[in-house]
Amino acid sequence: MTIQIPDELARSLEAIAAAQQKSVEQLALDSLRALSDRAGSPVVVLRAVRELTHPSTAAVDDLDAAISAAQLPVRDQGAFDRRPPG
Repeated sequence: MTIQIPDELARSLEAIAAAQQKSVEQLALDSLRALSDRAGSPVVVLRAVRELTHPSTAAVDDLDAAISAAQLPVRDQGAFDRRPPG
């Protein structure tokens, strides 16, 4: 892959890489990896989700029961549809 960048940016990257005793390519790779390893990055979130353990059947049944118990009855009339007496 080749990425086109302005000459001024290329010179800045070369100076930073030289100061860190790295190649420009290694500096770019390290920087990109650091970006993708941030706590909220999609890569980190996906990795965390994949590492979760799957819930047991009993846990799913408990969740379904809790959801069912918390449901409110359906009403045909909304709170703002009621007409005042008179």
